[in-house]
Amino acid sequence: MTDFPRLADGYEISTDPARIDAERVHRWLSTDAYWAIGRTREKQDRAIAGSLNFGVFETVSGDQMAYARVITDHATFAWLCDVYVDPSVRGKGIGTAMVAAVREHLRPCGLRRILLATHDAHGVYEKVGFRPLERPEQWMALALG
Repeated sequence: MTDFPRLADGYEISTDPARIDAERVHRWLSTDAYWAIGRTREKQDRAIAGSLNFGVFETVSGDQMAYARVITDHATFAWLCDVYVDPSVRGKGIGTAMVAAVREHLRPCGLRRILLATHDAHGVYEKVGFRPLERPEQWMALALG
């Protein structure tokens, strides 16, 4: 568990699983995130339990304002997913700071790569070093449902 330096404007990043507001994360993702519309609370809770979770919190109220999770073996690979910033705080650099915190948190692991899939917000990810796959033809996916 790592606590990160406070962000400007009264926000802080944490990986403390006890701080994750699972109800809020589920509401955000299941109602407003194109990739998770309709995701059940049970499935979201399992995803949180099996992942490295990042939250951005208001320092005064403690309210969670952003979320991201990483699936990783902490040795060779990581998948960044479910990145969400509450609409009320978008445009403040919170998403970029959170993704940068993910990168820095995982850097000591010596991972070969961190992947993500997104239809939007490419600029946020490019700011912290993400690039399109050099050889997408080498990648495959197995859809199970």
